[in-house]
Parts: sequence; structure tokens; C-alpha cells
Amino acid sequence: MTNFDFLKKEPKFNSFADVAVAAEKTLKIDKESSVINCRRAMEFAIKWMYSVDKSLEMPYQDKLVSLMSTDDFHDLVDEDLWKRLDLIRKIGNRAAHGGRKITEDEAILCLQNLFVFMDYISYCYSNFYEDRQYDVNLLKQTNETPVLIKIPDEDVNLQTLIAENKALKEELTAKRAEQQQTYIPKPLDLSEYETRKIYIDSMLLDAGWTEGKDWLNEVELSGMPNKSEVGFADYVLYDDSHRPLAVIEAKRTCTDVAKGRQQAKLYADLLEAQYNRRPVVFLTNGFETRIIDNLYPERKIAVIYSKRDLEKLFNLQTMKTSLNHISVDKNIAGRYYQEGAIRAVCDAFDKRNRRKALLVMATGSGKTRTVIALCKVLLDAGWVKNILFLADRNSLVTQAKRSFVNLLPDLSCSNLVEEKDNYTAHCIFSTYQTMMNCIDSVKDDNGKLFTCGHFDLVICDEAHRSIYNKYRDIFNYFDAPLIGLTATPKDEIDKNTYGIFDLENGVPTYGYELAQAVKDGYLVDFITVESKTKFIDEGIAYDELSEEDKAAYEETFESENGKLPEKIDSSALNTWVFNEDTIRQVLHVLMRDGLKIDYGQKIGKTIIFAKNHEHAEKILEVFNKQYPELSRNGQPFAKVIDNYMTYAQSAIDEFSDSKKMPQIAISVDMLDTGIDVPEVLNLVFFKKVMSKAKFWQMIGRGTRLCPELMDGEDKDKFYIFDFCGNFEFFRMNKGRPTANMIALQGAIFSLEFEIAYKLQGIEYKTDRFITYRNKLVGMMTGKVQELNRENFAVRQHLKYVDTYSTERNYQSITFEDTLMVREELAPLIMPDGDEASAVRFDALMYGMELAYLAGKGYGRYRSDLLKKAEGIAGVANIPEIQAQSELINKILHTDYIDNAGIDEFENIRISLRNLMKYLPKGIVKYDTDFADEILSTEWNDSELENDELKNYKTKAEFYVRQHQDNIAIAKLKTNQPLTETDIENLEHILWKELGSKDDYEKEYGHKPLGEFVREIVGLDMNAAKEAFSEFLDDTNLDSRQIYFVNQIVEYIVHNGMMKDLSVLQESPFTDKGSVAEIFTDMTVWMGIRKVIDQINTNAAA
Repeated sequence: MTNFDFLKKEPKFNSFADVAVAAEKTLKIDKESSVINCRRAMEFAIKWMYSVDKSLEMPYQDKLVSLMSTDDFHDLVDEDLWKRLDLIRKIGNRAAHGGRKITEDEAILCLQNLFVFMDYISYCYSNFYEDRQYDVNLLKQTNETPVLIKIPDEDVNLQTLIAENKALKEELTAKRAEQQQTYIPKPLDLSEYETRKIYIDSMLLDAGWTEGKDWLNEVELSGMPNKSEVGFADYVLYDDSHRPLAVIEAKRTCTDVAKGRQQAKLYADLLEAQYNRRPVVFLTNGFETRIIDNLYPERKIAVIYSKRDLEKLFNLQTMKTSLNHISVDKNIAGRYYQEGAIRAVCDAFDKRNRRKALLVMATGSGKTRTVIALCKVLLDAGWVKNILFLADRNSLVTQAKRSFVNLLPDLSCSNLVEEKDNYTAHCIFSTYQTMMNCIDSVKDDNGKLFTCGHFDLVICDEAHRSIYNKYRDIFNYFDAPLIGLTATPKDEIDKNTYGIFDLENGVPTYGYELAQAVKDGYLVDFITVESKTKFIDEGIAYDELSEEDKAAYEETFESENGKLPEKIDSSALNTWVFNEDTIRQVLHVLMRDGLKIDYGQKIGKTIIFAKNHEHAEKILEVFNKQYPELSRNGQPFAKVIDNYMTYAQSAIDEFSDSKKMPQIAISVDMLDTGIDVPEVLNLVFFKKVMSKAKFWQMIGRGTRLCPELMDGEDKDKFYIFDFCGNFEFFRMNKGRPTANMIALQGAIFSLEFEIAYKLQGIEYKTDRFITYRNKLVGMMTGKVQELNRENFAVRQHLKYVDTYSTERNYQSITFEDTLMVREELAPLIMPDGDEASAVRFDALMYGMELAYLAGKGYGRYRSDLLKKAEGIAGVANIPEIQAQSELINKILHTDYIDNAGIDEFENIRISLRNLMKYLPKGIVKYDTDFADEILSTEWNDSELENDELKNYKTKAEFYVRQHQDNIAIAKLKTNQPLTETDIENLEHILWKELGSKDDYEKEYGHKPLGEFVREIVGLDMNAAKEAFSEFLDDTNLDSRQIYFVNQIVEYIVHNGMMKDLSVLQESPFTDKGSVAEIFTDMTVWMGIRKVIDQINTNAAA
């Protein structure tokens, strides 16, 4: 006997009765099967409802989640019942696809909720309903020899059901309409339990925890401040010795997690008292999770840590030492600014308890070496174990790994781009996209490897806003301190990038820019040669050409109907018009004025930045025509190096070798960043660059030093030839950060959502607009429902995924919702397999519809539509295009577009989207040779700006650390008083060699030079012990007094002095008692005080 036997009494319920019965009978045999059958019974029953009830109209697809999400279905079932059904669906999906064990509690919960639904169906549609309650006792009735119930595997076909039940439709719809009015909903108590079963348990299972073993529920804890003095922690996570690692406080999905903060703190207090170790606290409602790890302030994280993450966290907390007195490996990072950058990060991480740092360092100044030395410091100090280095290009990842392996040979390293089976190294190198793919897929014996707490440090190469926005799910997923590296000058960095690193705008953690590097002699400066050619600057005007060129122009550009464009716009140049003489003029300037080697016989290594591959090939063709004598013995003097070629890395290696050809590399993007060729003497900007970050990276290709390059002389400058007005553009501060782009399918989802928002207006409450909006909502709901909830990126946005999986939640959307959807949900949407050309056309027409609804002009969209219509009109012999000829003609030859509204735009979208694949591929390209001319040429210095003050501080402190053998500095370290000569020596170094007295006072005020030095070098231990020897050797002092004196010695050794005696009122000085309690004879204390004053005086120079 089962709780579902009542269904078998009525033949109309046959399509789902057996499955419901089987779900309960299989509970004790196979919990997964029980849950899967609960879901199937529910799905079959919902499909049956659609087949017999006129109030339910079929959505655009008959997937379960689509059937459940329609407004019609929501109108029939109350909100609590719908949530019960959704719980069955989600747990059923996990049982079917997750490969995880289902608990008996979860299976029983599904059966109980299924029973409520079946009871509702019986109440509404049955001929003889009886009131009944779910009897849990029936679950205890097990057969001695359980037999698995055989039920059909195939799904119920909805169309077949509709046909079979056609005769019942009127009758059962009427019965339900009558009965439903008196149905009393069974309330659903959405306590933490459902939240835990659906979301939190799933999170724990995904992180590799095992319920009943290292994860216990409802752990009883005594000592709570309530009447019973007992509390029950929702979850406690244990290590293998059964010591608590973490306590989790769960709240309902609609409850702010902060509500459980104090409760969780009290649980942690009790567990700490019992086990002598304070557990980590997690606060979660399933959608939002926060961690309190006893190190940093409470923060938001993506998911709960795995066991090994927590064990590693505790191990590191035990091992880590202070970063106040670090030793930087000079063999790795021996320059003053590199050490300054490392100390700045350590200061941010340790003293200021920050978790993010941004280093602004000019290309060629040794960013990678700096970060390698920083990693060594953090590894040695026990702050990190696992490191992740991310970059956006394979070549950058490869170079970084090579440097780490060479400089830290004992650190295990792996490049995920090249090594597909070495995932357990302590330092992982990866592109962002590779890591996106690895997070969910890479597993070992303990489960997922790249869990959210796996890495202890994430390094982001060339950190800027566009990278963060594009791959933010990676940064949000890994809960690790973050270091960003960039070569973009600090004043050119987008303020939002500073925001990502929690920094004040324009103030990175440390900055060392090109101007200072040039001044210090670590990099070379550049001179710009800014030339304007007539065509690049003004375009090609027919009237201004010679008679010969006019004839060629007519022959080239005259259309079939005899029309001739008056002008070819400058933007067409090097895109679809390639003019040989323009290229000749550019190459002539380069070959005449470029920096040369071999006593002026050969132009130095040169990179020409071309607009596209066709442009690069055309430059090479013209170069070979003009300078054929330079390529001999099969060795090309110039070569195109871009993504079109195979074995591109070997071509880069050849260019990087000073003894090999080519001498000129013509590049499209590939050489913009990430290559190190010190021999480069000339850069040619033959394209416009809009991004400041990219512009400075490209300049960085020429800044590196190169000894004896120029006929025995060191390289001291390089030239930048700019033919496209880039320097003028950036001088006017027009540069912009890279736009935050989302994939096309995400952009379309966002447009559809905005249209749905606009269509809520009262003026659109007509049947046709309501129908259109419902159609949009149905499509969007389906897209969200298709998302893989197990994907790490989707998991971070489950709140929004669940909200917009249901049509009802689109009923009253706000403008804020449109912004949130674009940010949180649209980037997750997956492509649906349509032709890319059709999807792009969707985006065009939706943009047009939205502009119309917003009352904005849509001229740009209009011209784009006309171009596409003209394009397909040109291939009208295709039957599908012929079928739409009337519409195409209306678009092209009437005012149809000017008078169109939403209906017309949507008709155009639907009618023409699948014709876009017939558009002629590619743009017609023209090779021309009209006479161009150089209009002007200006030679300019770089005009680099410099932040002297911050670099003075770094240089001064670095000098003192590096020169402890200097007589004056050595005296200060060993507590010897300074002479006048010593003071003059310090003044000369600090006020003349390294900067001015004004620089010193701006940074340190009127601090005596001796104090400044002593604070940096500290006091020698032997000198400190000698100063206090009278007390340390005194056998009359007790153990507490000797401990106190030793603590003073330790303090002065590290800090150089003790000017602020208030520190004596804090630990460790008070660990054995106060000064008054330790020194009952105050004459002893006064003697100690006198020694402290003398040490301070010896530094007061």
C-alpha cells in the first residue's frame, strides 16, 4: 500500500498514477530512482493538465520547466504549491544528472510535495475526492524481498495526450473551475530546510564534503544565551581528526545572511572553547555566501570551501610570519624600485590587511621579475602555497612560466595551455579562457581540484577593467588575494580599474613609470616622428587628383549605373582601399629617417603596426617592390608576423634574434604586447589605436636597453613614426578604455529584456503588444532555463537564474532590473546554434525596436538595415529571397521604414533574418596607386611625466638598505654616536645624490637623518645586548624582569629606537605584568629608561 494508491481508482489518472506509486515503492531500494520518478510523475501530471484544461495554453516548447513557468499554470497553482513542484524538479535534476547521492530526507521531501500536488489534482479533477494526509508510516512497510517496480522509460507525449483527452476538456475544465474555488492550499513552511536541500547541500557536495562523515547537520552546542542554554548549529564541517573546521549558519533564500551573523559567532565561540581552535564561519542563504576566516573582515565568496581548502587555510595561518622585515632576493629583483614594489605589496597585505594590490610598472622594467621575487617572499613567509598566474595571451603565459621556472627552480609550475595533465603544481599559469574551462572539469581523487579556496594568490597580468569585466566570474570565484600588473601609466588607468583593487583613483599600490625608468637609466626614451599623409588625413577626393589618377579612379569606383563617389573616406584606407603610394611614402620616411645600425648601412629592428592582415600583406608587397636588394639568400628583410601564419612563435624567435632576419616585422596585434626584443629601434604606427592600455603596451616594445647596439654605443633612444595621429589623439586625452563587451547572444537577451521593460507602459496595453511581450518573455525564460546550474559561473548568479526562469517574475520589471540583467544574467546566456548572420540581424532589429520605444533616432540602425537589404537584393535569384521581394522593395524604395513601428520591425526581423546568410561574403577590396603626399612632419620629444616624490622615498630607503657598510650608516646600526663628518656624509647622500633636501622634507618632514636611517636598518642585536648588558647580566633580576628587558631589546633591534613608550602598555611587554608590577624598585626601571634614551640620542643626528 502507498500514499498514491488513490490515483489508480480513476482511469483518467493512468498516465501518471503508476509512476507516482513506483516513486514511493522504490524509496528504500534506490533513493535516486525514487526522486527521478517523483519528477517524472509530476511532469506527466502537468502534461495531463495541459491536455484536459482549456485554461492552459501550450508554451513555445513542452519542456517541464517551460510548462511550469507559464502565467496560465501559475494562475492555477498557488505560489506555495509551485515552490513544492520546483523543489521536486531541482532535486530530480540533481538525481538524474549530478552523479551525487540523494539522502533519504530529500527523497521523502519530494514524495511529500508530490503528494500535495496529486491531492490538488484529485480535488480539482476527480469524481470522488476524499480528504487525506500523507502517512509517513506507510514508508516503513517494506517487503522482505523488495522488487523494483517496472514502469515505462518513455516520456508522455503531450500531443498524444491532447488528442486522447479532447473529449474530456470541456467537462474537466468546468469541474476544475468550480472545485478550485473551495480548495484550501496546504501551506509550505519555507524554513531553512528547503534552502539547505536545494542549494547549500548541493554546494557542499560540489566541494567534496560527505554528509554524516565530515559534515554534520544540527550539531547540538551547550552554552547558548537562551533559556535552554542549548543551540543547534545548522552545519559543522570537520577535519579527519573530527576537529571543527567551519560552522555554517543557513538562512532562507529570501533572508539577509547578516541575520545569522551573531548566532554563528556564538557557535564559533563555543566550538573554540571546546576544541581550542576557532572555526571559520560561513553565512549563506544559498544565493549569497560570506566567510569570516578570523583574518580579514567578513567578505562575500562564491561557494563554501572544500575540506582541503580549509585545512590549508589553518596550516597557513599557523605558519605565516610577519612581512615587516622581509628579505628580497637581489638575484631576482635587484633594482630599488622592484624592492620598493615588493615592500609596498607586503605592507598592504600585512600592516593594512588588504587583499588586493595594483602595480603600475613600465614595460621593460621587470614586472615579471618583481612578481617572482614577491612570490618567493610570500612562499618563504608561509603566506601562500598555491599561486595562479593569469594572462590573456598564450605567449604571455608561456613567457611568464619560463621566467618562474628559471628563477624559482624549486617551485613546481604548470602551463595549462600546453600541459593538459599536470594540474597539481603549486604555481599554475593559464589564459582566462582556459581556466574558465578547467574550473568545472578538472578533478582528482578528492573531487574538484580548482575549488574556490584552492589558490592563495592570483596574479593578473595587464590588469584593467575590460579584462575584469569579461572574466569577472574567475576573480569572484577564487577567494584569494589579487595582484594586478599593468604598464599603463597610472594617470591613464580607468578609475574603475582602481575601484576593482579598492584603491583611490590615480594611486596604485606602487608605481614605477617610463619617465622615472628613463631618468634612472633602466629604460630608453623615445622621439616621435609625427607625419600626416593627405589620404590618411583627408581621404581621397576625386576633384583633387591628377588627370591620370582621375581616370584610374573612374575605372575603379564607377558603379554599374554610372555613379561615381565624390570622395573615398579616410576610414576606408587600409580597410578596403589599399593605396600603394601611401604605403610607399610611409616606407620612404621610415627607411630615410629610421635609426640604423652597421654604421648607417642597415635599418635597426623595426615593428610596423598594420591595420589588418590584408594591409600587412600589402605593405610587404610594396616593400619588396621598393627594396628588393635587401632580401638575399632566401632571407626576407621584412616579414608579416600575425595570427594567420602557422608556427608564428618561431617567426617571433627569429625576429628576436639580432643575428637573424627579418629586420622589419609587420604585425597585426601579435607583436603589440608580450614580446621582448631589446634591439628594436623603430616603431611605425600605421593604424589608429583607441585604447590607452594597448597604446602604452605598443610603445613598450621599444623601451628596453640594448648595450653596444649602435656601432659600439648603447641604445639610448628609439623612434616612433606615427602616421595616424595617435599621439595627437592621446595628447587631447581622447583615449578610452576598452569597452565592456558581452557576447552577441547575451547582448540580444539584454535587448529583449529592455524591450519587455518598455512594453510595460500603459500605451502598449493592447492585444498585439501584450502578445509580443509574452512571446519575448517565453523566449527569455527558455534561455535562462537552459543554463547549466552546475557550471561555476552560473552558480555565482543562481539568484537571478532562478528568478528569471519563471515567466511570472517578468510581470513588473524595473529599469534597475534591466541594468542588473545586463550585468548578472546576460553574459551567461548560451548561443542557440542559429547562423551568426541571423543572430547579428536580430541584434540590429531589436536595437531598432528599442530605439523606437525609447523615442530615440535610429539613423545608424536604418542605414545598416538598408545596406543589408541592398546586399540580399543583389542576389535575388535565390527562391527564399524572391519570396520576400515585396518587403525588400518596400524597405529600399518607399518610406516604409520611416513610418514603421514595432509590428513592422518585428516582421522585418522574422522575415529577413534567415536570408542574411546569402549576403555576399566579405567586402570588395580595391588596390589603387594614386599619388599621395606627406603634408607635414613633426619631431617631438616624449614629454613623459614623472612622479619624483614617491620615487625619492623608494630610492632613499633602498640606498640605506644596500649600503650598510657606509661608515655613518654602520655607526647608526651599531649604536655609536655620529660625528659632524658623519652627518655631512649623510646629508650629501640624501640631499644631493638621491634628491634634494626639499624632496626629503616633503616625504619625511624634519625627521633627523640618523632617525630615518636607524628606522630602516634597525639596531644590531649584539649592540643592543651590550647596551642593556648591565641588566641582562644582573643576577639580582627575576625572570619577569629579564623577560621584559629582552622584549625591549627585540623591539629596538627591529625598530631602531623606542621613542613612544606607550607601547610598553601593550603585549608582549605586559604579558608578565605592568611596569609598576614588574619593577617594584623603580630605580631599576629608571636605569633601563636611561639606556633607551641614550640609544635614541645616538640616532638624533
